[in-house]
Amino acid sequence: MASDGTRERDRSRRGSAAAHKTLTRLRRERRRRKKLERQVRELRREVAHREPKARARLYGLTPELEEAVARAIAERRGRRLYRLVRPLHPADFADLIERHSGEDRRLLVTIVGRYFDPDILSELDETVRESVIGHLDDEVLANSVVALASDDAVDVIGELDREDRQLVLGAFPENERLLLEQGLAYDDDSAGRLMQREHVSVPLEWTVGQTIDFLRTGGDLPEDFYDLFVVDDDGRPLGRLALSHLLRSKRPVLVADIMDPTLHMIPVDTDQEEIALLFRQYGLVSAPVIHPDGSLAGMITVDDVVEVIDEEAEEDLMRLGGVVEDDLHGGLLDTSRSRFSWLAINLCTAILASIVIGLFESSIEKMVALAVLMPIVASMGGNAGTQSLTVAVRALAMRELTPTNATKFIVKETAVGSLNGLAFAVIAGTVSWFWFGDERIALILGAAMIVNLLVAGVMGALIPIGLDRFRLDPAIASTVFLTTVTDVVGFVSFLGLAALFLL
Repeated sequence: MASDGTRERDRSRRGSAAAHKTLTRLRRERRRRKKLERQVRELRREVAHREPKARARLYGLTPELEEAVARAIAERRGRRLYRLVRPLHPADFADLIERHSGEDRRLLVTIVGRYFDPDILSELDETVRESVIGHLDDEVLANSVVALASDDAVDVIGELDREDRQLVLGAFPENERLLLEQGLAYDDDSAGRLMQREHVSVPLEWTVGQTIDFLRTGGDLPEDFYDLFVVDDDGRPLGRLALSHLLRSKRPVLVADIMDPTLHMIPVDTDQEEIALLFRQYGLVSAPVIHPDGSLAGMITVDDVVEVIDEEAEEDLMRLGGVVEDDLHGGLLDTSRSRFSWLAINLCTAILASIVIGLFESSIEKMVALAVLMPIVASMGGNAGTQSLTVAVRALAMRELTPTNATKFIVKETAVGSLNGLAFAVIAGTVSWFWFGDERIALILGAAMIVNLLVAGVMGALIPIGLDRFRLDPAIASTVFLTTVTDVVGFVSFLGLAALFLL
């Protein structure tokens, strides 16, 4: 029995030792985990602290550099300014130029002299570009435009006056000058203006080896291209061949056997908005532009389409607010003049709303609460309608709203307006009840809120769709019509119900 007791005690001690060891290990693991968690938190804080600086380093034009440039301009330290701006990427230099005006802008443009990067011209806003061109001497301007890709050159030359245009065109070789003059003959927003005349086309009977040798020795190739176009004897595109596919194929293979015959060919008179939608729809990197006879005129690349998408989105956004695209960089008088017509239209609609209010003048005089509460109804209707309007205008621009789904969209916006009308009727009615202590006013305010938000949802969808059917730009006129409708309906419903049930 003694031996059994001894064995029991030994097992107990071993069990205690094992438990102690396990507990020690767990405590050590806990300390290690806490230390790791502390290190992770410290690392996150460090990353969060460094993140803004890291993001700033993605761009050449940092806030620190911009401040240094501003000091150098203010102190007129030319050497210092030159050293600061000379290494900048053309896009960053263009941003810097746009952020200055007058004599400061002239100094920025002229400080680099003959080292002015031609690509800066293609990166500038059109309004700013006009003033920058005026600061360049004739030789620098001509050399800069000659160095640009043909699509950028046409864009810049198209903004010059007749004298400067002849000067710049005279700097081009005759064959290039003829191509540029052809490009200038197209409409501003057409594929003919947007396209790059330089492209790579190869005959159908060539092999991969012949094509690669041509690319290596050809001296008149675009600086950047992604696809080659396979053409017939009359220069009509039959297919495209991606560079990556070409380089992975063996030399004896015919390009006709590896080309992609699916082509999205763009006529020269196609509007740039349609081109942007085409690239977006099919994920294109480049696309051929064709003459009316089907022959290859040039190509459009995705970098140009990105600019078009940006321009079209900016145009829609600005027009919804009643301003022009170049409003930020426009002059004082030009900006005032461009906004005047829009404000004049809004004045007329405001007078119409005031006339409606005047019809209920006696009712408002008898009950001050009506004057206090009626702007709420009109304001909520206007904001709700603007939400529907914004969605509709953007969907129409992106061809996402068509006759096929227009009814569904209108029904949805009507339902959304009704639900929000009910919700805000309860909220606004409750507030007015506590405010004025009259449940009748609360009920009338709630009813008017429901009516106006419902109408706002319907009209916010119908107005842009209707304007689009009549070939009018919904972004230009929709807001004026919508504001008028929501103001008039809001005032009539609220003041009309008040006159009917309170007085």
